[in-house]
Amino acid sequence: MIKNTPSPEYPISAQHAKAWPFEEARKILTRLNGKIPEKGYVLFQTGYGPSGLPHIGTFGEVLRTTMIRHAFEQLSDIPTRLIAFSDDMDGLRKVPDNIPNQDMLKENLNKPLSDVPDPFDTYPSFAAHNNARLRQFLDQFGFDYQFKSATETYREGTFDQALLNLLSKYDQIMAIMLPTLGAERQATYSPFLPICPKTGHVLQVPVIATDTLKGTITYAHPDGQQVETPVTGGHCKLQWKADWAMRWYALQVDYEMSGKDLSESVKVSSKITRLLGGRAPENLTYELFLDEQGEKISKSKGNGLSMEEWLAYAPQESLAYFMYLKPKTAKKLYFGVIPKVMDEYLSHFAAFENLEPEKKLESPIWHIHNGKPPHSHHSPLSFSLLLNLASASNAEEKAVMWGFISRYAPEATPTTYPMLDQMADFAVRYFRDFIKPTKQYTQPDAKARVALMALRDHLQGQGENQTAEDLQNIVFRVGKDNQYENLRDWFKTLYTVLLGQDQGPRMGSFIALYGVAETTALIDAALNRAVED
Repeated sequence: MIKNTPSPEYPISAQHAKAWPFEEARKILTRLNGKIPEKGYVLFQTGYGPSGLPHIGTFGEVLRTTMIRHAFEQLSDIPTRLIAFSDDMDGLRKVPDNIPNQDMLKENLNKPLSDVPDPFDTYPSFAAHNNARLRQFLDQFGFDYQFKSATETYREGTFDQALLNLLSKYDQIMAIMLPTLGAERQATYSPFLPICPKTGHVLQVPVIATDTLKGTITYAHPDGQQVETPVTGGHCKLQWKADWAMRWYALQVDYEMSGKDLSESVKVSSKITRLLGGRAPENLTYELFLDEQGEKISKSKGNGLSMEEWLAYAPQESLAYFMYLKPKTAKKLYFGVIPKVMDEYLSHFAAFENLEPEKKLESPIWHIHNGKPPHSHHSPLSFSLLLNLASASNAEEKAVMWGFISRYAPEATPTTYPMLDQMADFAVRYFRDFIKPTKQYTQPDAKARVALMALRDHLQGQGENQTAEDLQNIVFRVGKDNQYENLRDWFKTLYTVLLGQDQGPRMGSFIALYGVAETTALIDAALNRAVED
């Protein structure tokens, strides 16, 4: 059902918007032939394994899915829902390194996560603890979702009919699965994982017989006995690929994205879904993140960047912008990308207000803020410029930064520019942890010394009211007058001699912010440091 009452701000332009969330949303609309599904809504799903805490990948998946959902709602009047599904009936296979009460967890290995005691002693189970953290995590970012627990849906019977359907097609599902497994795994594989009534363990054991009339399987227990158990009511759960397919079928999921590492799982689960009589959801396969060296991020290597680490140095909007960018392209995720990403976000934000309505739909800002960007995110200064200010002033606290900011932009206060206030705090922290430890000043050669003295003399003749453009022209002119044929060499000299770093700001803007007197003092300090050395 195409939207009958389009937003007056975006008349019909959404139908042709090229931004990737709209491309994905149109796939769903095509899937439905414009009609409301029998269940009455379009269902988006994201999955979560609660053996660990929510992480940056969890954020990215829910955020990107939410962007597609918002785009779909711009295209159609069909109601939508988003489910955050926790696979908390999965067995605890190993004890995470960063969790307390390791011995207690070892005693509960192989039990469903929802039956493992909470090592933090705050919730009824380990799964309940991590599920609560997931919900707090999603609520923190204002996501609109419904939470579903695998344990609850299995045990309350929500999946019973789907499980019986799967049991009736047991041999066909085995025919799909076995070719994807190694010889050793084939010998014991069954899509059903019975829950042992004695130990409570999730068992990976061979199934000897199935009975579709009784709705049971008979399996070989590790103690040598043959045990018959219902597949319904939470007596069994399903192996990963079969479970994913069953969930798609039972809940009638219309859209779920997944990482490149699960691309084969998507194919296999889609086959099983079709076998059950359902239709696999529309899917976007997103690329995985890389570290600074271009290697795949691995938990065991510890070469990743956590969400908490990112948010220690930049606001969540910058992380949302990073997630928006080219989801099908592998991107490096490390501390060094944060300033660039933050400034790109600010640049798009500054441009958004003056865009034509149809162009706004192409902007990352529309998708990050669901078409309603807050006015409070405007900033008269870039994050990179604030970092250079922190570097030049050796700022240890935000108040020092505001001393310079207030002089540069008298109308700016922490209240009128809350995003700028946040950025000043983040800049001090980023400078302290990443820039200060690596600062390495170079000594100016004879040519550079003459040029620096000339720049100092020119600046001393200027008042504090010069514009950034006027100051930039002075810097340019001094570089040319002192035979810097390639002005990049001149600017690199300024960065390495004055700031102790290879890259730096637009010097006119920096001088206007830092102050003419302060900049001349910075030059004198650099020249004196060179003499002393």
